[in-house]
Amino acid sequence: MKPLFAVLLACCLGCCALPGGARAAEATEAIAAGAQAAGASRQLLVMLRLPPPHYRPDSSYGGGYADDGTRAARRRQATELAAAYGLKLVDDWPMPAIGIDCFVMEDPGSAPLARVLDALGGDPRVAWAQAVNDYRGLDGAGGRGGDPLLPLQPAAHAWRLAELHRASTGRKVMVAVIDSGVDATHPDLAGQVALRQNFVDTVADAAESHGTAVAGIIAARAGNGLGIAGVAPQARLMALRACWEIARQETRCNSFTLGKALHFAVINDARVINLSLGGPPDRLLQALIETALARGIAVVGAVDPERADGGFPAAYPGVIAVTASGDRRFLPAGALQAPGADIPATLPGARWGMVSGSSYAAAQVVGLAALLVELRPAPPSPWRRAFVTAARTSLVAQAGGARQEQAGSIDACATIARAAGACVCLCPSTAATTAELLH
Repeated sequence: MKPLFAVLLACCLGCCALPGGARAAEATEAIAAGAQAAGASRQLLVMLRLPPPHYRPDSSYGGGYADDGTRAARRRQATELAAAYGLKLVDDWPMPAIGIDCFVMEDPGSAPLARVLDALGGDPRVAWAQAVNDYRGLDGAGGRGGDPLLPLQPAAHAWRLAELHRASTGRKVMVAVIDSGVDATHPDLAGQVALRQNFVDTVADAAESHGTAVAGIIAARAGNGLGIAGVAPQARLMALRACWEIARQETRCNSFTLGKALHFAVINDARVINLSLGGPPDRLLQALIETALARGIAVVGAVDPERADGGFPAAYPGVIAVTASGDRRFLPAGALQAPGADIPATLPGARWGMVSGSSYAAAQVVGLAALLVELRPAPPSPWRRAFVTAARTSLVAQAGGARQEQAGSIDACATIARAAGACVCLCPSTAATTAELLH
């Protein structure tokens, strides 16, 4: 093992010597300007129903809607609706998984949008209409970046990752990271990203901090002599950019961009979906999450400690809600706790850094879910039951002293052992010693 000072020095140099630093600063300013412009618009979503799918019993049937023959008719209908209500048609995205075509429209006026939404909701041509809600990544410290990387990975100790990886590495499990842009060229993510898709049309595409950090925590390469090891180092990532970063690395998303990414993840066979973000309840996103859950997909959401119910999507039934261990600001009933402070993570530009917040606690649970999928491809129902947790707050003995374990804290060893049907961490020879310590 390298001396601690040498590791810290190398990490600091890696964080400070940023390739193309001036260009990165210019790109950040451009992204911020674009996000502010996008946020100033008065947009809403209008849903038109798709026709039921027509099954063709031959080898060419794929269940798709790309050439269903009605797309042009729906577009004409949307144009008519926009003209009738004084709106401008901006964009659309078919979502056959939930049977709707989602049209983005803009109100150029200044009257409350609620009036237009009420009128559209009563139009028989419209399935429903809603506002375009805003969401944010749930970092610690208001979304600002952390300190230079320290050679400490909390899950490596609390969850005993090295022992878990003897049983499962998440091999070939497809994980959808719905977030800001992922740096697929990062040396710890090289070869880990199966595909990268951008669903944000109004803000320039970029490799961004929040999405890159989340991706690395889930699936950074292990044993490559660099940086960190992901919780599921052999999982495959769908890097779906539905969010963008603005000033001070704050991460923002909206209903339409998230809806497009969620629909893509559902129809392209993601097994686990990461949603390290929070905001208000949203009918479109709820419909897509329900469809994902009905297909056995694990959907993991980060708890927003500033919202009484934990925020959306974390508080939505069936979503695996995750909060950072030790965060006593708010703990929703049934939420899981995972390490969420001072997490070493991948950052754009071949860098690593420290991050904190429930976004990153959720990312670790996503990785653990991928380990479970490899061991037992048939999903549990509900998914939350797959995780073994502490039932109450207690003191637990461990090497180096006792630690406090809160209700809802994940016992990763027990979780993987139950799925594997075999001992993973505490085997019979050590279980007796541990029992003596606890008493």
